Amino acid sequence: MASETWLVVGLGNPGENYRFTRHNVGFRVVEALVLKHGVKLKEKDGAIFGSYPLEGREVFLFFPQTFMNESGRAVAPFARYRNIPPEKILVVSDDLDLPAGKIRLKPSGGSGGHHGLDSIIAHLGGSGFPRLRIGISKPPSPEEGAHHVLAGFTPEEKPKVDQAIERSRDGVETFILKGPEAAMNELNKDAP
Repeated sequence: MASETWLVVGLGNPGENYRFTRHNVGFRVVEALVLKHGVKLKEKDGAIFGSYPLEGREVFLFFPQTFMNESGRAVAPFARYRNIPPEKILVVSDDLDLPAGKIRLKPSGGSGGHHGLDSIIAHLGGSGFPRLRIGISKPPSPEEGAHHVLAGFTPEEKPKVDQAIERSRDGVETFILKGPEAAMNELNKDAP
């Protein structure tokens, strides 16, 4: 029996046409964990998910299929059903305010205007869950925000983002096993 249960949520939009967009880096980090551990996934109640054991813990990997702005509709019922408290729900998302490939992990906080995080905060009834954000860079102008998040990365950005996804995949497990401080020390510094 696992001593504790964790939920790692990747934020993104479902569908192959969104897979490599800026908005889907959260999905890609959680996909990297699926591949690393060979997790078998199933679809139910507006989400794709599976779990794996990690040193006495059960870790659920979770992809809401509700589209970004409604992510909380899938996350909150799943967490409640499995009695996973907010501090053990790690949400991985993109962030317009960070340069492409920069990583920031915080134990809690606001949404920063991210609609997927807004939805989770609203449905969980609070913002006391950790979040791991990966920079996707600012759009050229605020009016281009929607187009920017649904576009792919430039050839210059792609290697930085690929490295950030790999570092984040490992950082998620550092967070679960060693706590937020160790994970923040690992992730919040710039890549070598």
